Amino acid sequence: MFENKDTSRTSISQLGEFGLIDHLTKNFKIKHETTVKGIGDDAAVIASEKDQQLVVTTDMLVEGVHFDLSYMPLKHLGYKAVVVNLSDVYAMNAKASQITVSIAVSNRFPVEALEELYAGIETAASIYNIDVVGGDTTSSTTGLVISITALGQAKKDNIVYRSGAKANDLLVLTGDVGAAYLGLQVLEREKQVFKVNPKSQPDLDKYTYIIERQLKPEARQGIAALLNELEVQPTSMIDVSDGLSSEIIHICKNSKVGCNLYEDKIPLDPQVIATCEEFELDSTTVALSGGEDYELLFTVSTEDFPKIKGNPHLTVIGHMTQESEGMHLITRANTKIPLVARGWNAMKED
Repeated sequence: MFENKDTSRTSISQLGEFGLIDHLTKNFKIKHETTVKGIGDDAAVIASEKDQQLVVTTDMLVEGVHFDLSYMPLKHLGYKAVVVNLSDVYAMNAKASQITVSIAVSNRFPVEALEELYAGIETAASIYNIDVVGGDTTSSTTGLVISITALGQAKKDNIVYRSGAKANDLLVLTGDVGAAYLGLQVLEREKQVFKVNPKSQPDLDKYTYIIERQLKPEARQGIAALLNELEVQPTSMIDVSDGLSSEIIHICKNSKVGCNLYEDKIPLDPQVIATCEEFELDSTTVALSGGEDYELLFTVSTEDFPKIKGNPHLTVIGHMTQESEGMHLITRANTKIPLVARGWNAMKED
């Protein structure tokens, strides 16, 4: 976990927009040969490696919609904002190399707060070996908005889309799911307790894993290299950001196939199971609809099963079927239930 520094307050207006950008980005170092020009000109210049295609993704995080600063430290927020974008690059079976960072910020944030935010961005850039090559800062009347664009590259034949799954392909998941959603439930509960009794100190030791999965998630950077090493080329791939059921349905619709997902194969951390019992929640519902896990979900040919069998990072959770068979969850009682998308929807009405 990160530690927060004791901060004084320096008004953003004291630095001005360009001074603020210079101040916040002074520590970013260039690590990639493909970064010809980073911060400091009208635009960044990125060279394309031979036989590579450029992969581009962008994501926006809005205060009050995607994060709550009452329990999300700014350093964690900066880190997470980078990670959620890199996850989309890795979901294309590509290598991430550069990002741009744009923020809109209200005058309630001092320079020191933005230093914390950018310290998290810098930490993520260092850990994931990416260059910060540009961005923008502007004022906001309502709070904090962060928009990050991530760039990556991959050979044309290695890029994996959502649309390549075939009937009988195996459905594979990295890591485990459901933890980030439960971490959010714990944090929301403690927020309500704090409102009633501001002197209360929460004991969160037994929730360490699930809270970290919410506040400081990690993207699956090494999976492309692992699959390459195993000589496995996925037929389709997506990252688990909106909930496992939603992502499976995306693959099915894009690939025009059906699916059988097996309830007893869904990987759950023991802390997830224990917290579900405490909150009286169904662990399968949490796993299917929770979201923000940033694991990778992909399909492979049945011929590749021996290559991935027993790998601790990968779990076969189902298989694809003919489109006409539909999308189903096969329960522990061997009952077929239609798979429904109940995950995160950023555009839903309150």
